[in-house]
Amino acid sequence: MAEQYNRRPNTECLICGKMIYKRPSAIKESKGRVFCSSICYGISCRKEKACLVCGKLILASLHRKTCSRSCSNKNREGIKCTGARPKDKATDLRRIKIKLFKIRGERCEVCGYNKSEIIQVHHKNRNRKDNNFVNLELLCPNCHYEEHYLL
Repeated sequence: MAEQYNRRPNTECLICGKMIYKRPSAIKESKGRVFCSSICYGISCRKEKACLVCGKLILASLHRKTCSRSCSNKNREGIKCTGARPKDKATDLRRIKIKLFKIRGERCEVCGYNKSEIIQVHHKNRNRKDNNFVNLELLCPNCHYEEHYLL
């Protein structure tokens, strides 16, 4: 009966430390990063970071800052929600639209369409930052489209 051919281990797994045999060219190619199994290789690929509160390791790929709901609550302690929205452009434009409605009426200034829910604010000089009332006009979607695309 033929004897089984067993190679002598020449390196150890970086994760579990188990002695294994790898071809010298494979060791050189992987720059010494050798693993005994795909499980150990998977463990080596994990990117982990510490929880901000307790320091427990969590997967970095999940983009979390804390490991659990209780740590999240501790992390948010002292943060006050005022409900103010200082940089909300949508509410500012809404306020401008309401003021224009009071001044000029709730209808399209070109065709007279009167459904105020769909009336849009158009900047005559095409500069969205210039919210001077002289530069603004109220248009229905059809007239607004014509103003921009059918010149």
